[in-house]
Amino acid sequence: MAYGQFAHIYDQLMQDVPYDKWVSFVQTVKQRYMGEDSNPFSVVDVGCGTGELAVRFAQQGWEVSGVDLSESMLAIAHEKASASGHSIPLFEQNMAELEGFNGVDCITIFCDSLNYLETEEDVKRTFQSAFNQLKKGGLLLFDVHSLYKMSQVFMNNTFTSVEEEVSYIWNSFPGDFPNSVEHELSFFVKEEESDRYLRFDELHFQRTFDVETYKNWLKEVGFAVKSITGDYSTEHLADHTERVFFVAQK
Repeated sequence: MAYGQFAHIYDQLMQDVPYDKWVSFVQTVKQRYMGEDSNPFSVVDVGCGTGELAVRFAQQGWEVSGVDLSESMLAIAHEKASASGHSIPLFEQNMAELEGFNGVDCITIFCDSLNYLETEEDVKRTFQSAFNQLKKGGLLLFDVHSLYKMSQVFMNNTFTSVEEEVSYIWNSFPGDFPNSVEHELSFFVKEEESDRYLRFDELHFQRTFDVETYKNWLKEVGFAVKSITGDYSTEHLADHTERVFFVAQK
């Protein structure tokens, strides 16, 4: 799935996303499983999008690289990294086919990027790909939508936003696979120095699996599953958790 025109308004739509909570999660996990003195700390941010998390990771003093499938997203990430004064290598790669990061300390796949994979095999290949690139003791950190969120929050629901610069209508329908949704989005973007709005449409697919399935796939690859928690916490997983966080160690 390529984000196309969506890349150019992505940051406007994601202004309220709590990126700092992901950073805090990585900081806590890093200290817990690798120790306070684990510097330099190398991170590959997979599904880095426009670089919001990658830049924040670099601001922690970590050695950061970014990976994404969208050339448009990576172009914006490059501009953002340059403006922040950080040198962040960026690579257009499929997360199931990572290469060139041999022996990295940590790989992150955040903001439900893993849910864009359509098949079980793609998820398994991604876990194997990450395992191959990590050093012994390295960490794979990722989050996914919970079954609750897919069935109770997304499924057959409509979301709308009306703002001066960008408005949207977002419909979610059942996908062809179990626990999958198709997000049908129509955006209305105000032209500069004009009262006209341009419309464009995107169709996004997401799929998730139950916690035990993810856990078993990680173990099959060779990971030790260190924790499974909910909604940015490192302490608990509740029935109504919407975002499930996994910590796996090679």
